[in-house]
Amino acid sequence: MAGWIILGAMCIAIAMFFVAISMFPFATYIRCISAGVPAGPITLIAMGLRHVPTDLIVDTYIKGHKGGLDLLIDRIEAHYLSGGNVMRVIEALISAARAQIPLTFERACAIDLTGRDVLDAVRMRVEPRVISTGECSGIAKNGIEVIVIAKITVRANLDTMVGGAGEETILARVGEGIVAAIGAADTHVHIQTQPNLITQQIMKSGLDSRTAFEILSVDIADVDPGRNVGAMLQTDQAIADKKVGQAKAEGRRALALALNQENKALEQEMRAHLVEAEMAVPIALANSFRAGKLIVQRKKKIQTPLLPPALGLGADRG
Repeated sequence: MAGWIILGAMCIAIAMFFVAISMFPFATYIRCISAGVPAGPITLIAMGLRHVPTDLIVDTYIKGHKGGLDLLIDRIEAHYLSGGNVMRVIEALISAARAQIPLTFERACAIDLTGRDVLDAVRMRVEPRVISTGECSGIAKNGIEVIVIAKITVRANLDTMVGGAGEETILARVGEGIVAAIGAADTHVHIQTQPNLITQQIMKSGLDSRTAFEILSVDIADVDPGRNVGAMLQTDQAIADKKVGQAKAEGRRALALALNQENKALEQEMRAHLVEAEMAVPIALANSFRAGKLIVQRKKKIQTPLLPPALGLGADRG
C-alpha cells in the first residue's frame, strides 16, 4: 500500500514538473540572465499563473535596470495589475533621472493611474509648453472694449500633478486676470501702450495655485481696441428713457382723454338735471294757481286814438 502511495506522489510530482516546464518562459529567463537582472524562475512561473505578461514585465524591468533605476519586479507587476502603463512609467523615471528631476516610482505610478501621461509630464517639466488664451475682451473705465491675446508659458508641476487642475483652469484664470487688468485701466490707451500692466497683475495673482502647472511667463501677443461699449450703453439707455417717456406721455394722454369723456358725461348729466328742473317750474306754477296762492294780473289794453284824416288826402283819393 505504501508503495502505491509513493508511486502516486512521484507521478504527481513528475506531472507538476512537466507542467512547470511547459509554463516556464525559457526565452524570458535567458534574457534576464543575459541582462544581469535578478528574476528567478519561480517568480516567472508565478507571473504566468497570475496571467501577467512576463515578456512585458521583464522587458520593462530590464529597461529600468539598464537605465540605472533601483526597482523591484514585484512593484512593476503590481502597477500593471492596477491598470497602469508600466512602460511609460519606466520611461518617465529614466527621463527624470537623466534631467535630474526628483521623481519616485510611487509618484510616477500615481500620476499614471490618474489618467495623465507621466512621460509627457516629465518632458513638459524639462521643456515648458506655450499655450494661447485666444481672444479675451475687457472693458476699460472709459467704456472702450479691448481685445487681448496672451501666450502663457507653463511647466508641469510633478508634486501637484495628482489632483491638480489642468490647462483649462489655467486658461480660465488667466482670462479672468486679463479682464480684471483691463477693467482697472483708466483708458484703453493705457493697455495698448503698456501691456505689461496685464502681465504684472497676472504674475502677482498666483493663478497657478492648486494646478498641475507652474506659470513661468505671460506674454501679450496682440492688443486691439474693440467696440465703444460705453457709448452703446448710453445710446441704449437713451432709447430706453425715450420709450419710458413716450409710455408715460401716452399714459397721461389716455388719462386726459378719459377725463374729457368723464367731463362730457357729467355735462350731459347736468343738462338732464336742468331739463328736469325746468319741467318742474310749470307744475309748481299750476299747483300754486290751483291753491289760490298765485294771482294773475292781466294787462289792460291801451287804446290808440284815431288820428284825423290828413288834409287834402280825401280830395286826392276822390
